[in-house]
Amino acid sequence: MDEQVDNVLDAPVWSMSDDEAAAALVGLTRLISRITELEARVAVHASSVEVGSSVGATSMQAWWATQTSQTHRSTAAKIHLAEALGRWHLVRQAVSSGALLTEQAQVIVRALDDLPEDVDPETRVLAEKHLVDLAADHDAIDLRRLGRGLLDVIDPAAGEDEERRRLEEEERRARQKMRLTMSEDGHGSCHGRFTIPAAQGAMLKKILQGIAAPKHQTAVHGPGVERKPSPERMGAALCELIERYPADRLPNAGGVNATVVITMPLEILLGAEKAATLDTGDKITASQARRLACEAGIIPAVLGGKSEVLDLGRTRRYFSKAQHLALGIEQGGCTADGCDWPPSMCHAHHDPFWSHGGNTDLKDGRLLCPRHHARAHDPAYEMAKLPGGKVAFTRRT
Repeated sequence: MDEQVDNVLDAPVWSMSDDEAAAALVGLTRLISRITELEARVAVHASSVEVGSSVGATSMQAWWATQTSQTHRSTAAKIHLAEALGRWHLVRQAVSSGALLTEQAQVIVRALDDLPEDVDPETRVLAEKHLVDLAADHDAIDLRRLGRGLLDVIDPAAGEDEERRRLEEEERRARQKMRLTMSEDGHGSCHGRFTIPAAQGAMLKKILQGIAAPKHQTAVHGPGVERKPSPERMGAALCELIERYPADRLPNAGGVNATVVITMPLEILLGAEKAATLDTGDKITASQARRLACEAGIIPAVLGGKSEVLDLGRTRRYFSKAQHLALGIEQGGCTADGCDWPPSMCHAHHDPFWSHGGNTDLKDGRLLCPRHHARAHDPAYEMAKLPGGKVAFTRRT
């Protein structure tokens, strides 16, 4: 391998076309994954033959870190993955072939190792295959979320009970860890740190994104600011939130100044113990969903609940607030391939164009961030639909 790398070490990459550079980059990424699996197998063997013991190293892991100038934390993570790949053969084969990246494998083996002890071996194999198959279309972040609901797929009855137990434990620990510290630095600034439960964190993030959103900033400051909010803008949004909070709601209103979309079957509100889902993808227990229903403004995206008119045909050009919320739940953000802008930062695009007869209906609606929305209307680009609902843009030649 060293010889092969030496052969291309000084190869000029500036002469690559965009297609060649794209293919090479993807190929190198897959190659790194394959080498990682080989490294893992050698590491397991090195540990079994006690490499490093002859020079007095406390462990193979410590010897490895010293010899290669890695941190002990890095070698420990590699050893942990290597041992896991020895237990989960489908994952190891996928990493070895380059079909699975290292960070995806780490998430998958963690989800598999977290399965309850009473899950039988055959079901574990099915679970492993299910996650490996999902990795073809999902990154590590998505796989982490899908892995947490793994039992729902392989054993729905056990999955509901396990998910309820896990969520209740997570929420209990989150309540215990809630913290807020603030201090002035003597130079006109105040610094702070906080830890809050994920559900309330999602609310705060949506509020700040709404204030920092390009459309809001354009209305306040004029055009030219339609870009993804920076940390500085999010900080300014927090200040604006504090300044705008209605004084008459302090301290006896007891409400939550946010609009949150929670999707759940109607029976949850009536007492069922299934998990509810926020429009951010996070899940909360049924008890917390019912509590929020009493204390906060919640958009009723409840199956069987009060409906709103979501299809307007040609009677209205712009999508309504209800339609934006529905598109956000359905599409999860910008539908351009590779884009990670959230629904609150996206425009609702007519697909086909309104000028070409498109209707202001959900089936003709598509979320696009400002940049990709501009490309959709730019004649220099062609928009192609991909399997799964995404779109890709290519420059016309």
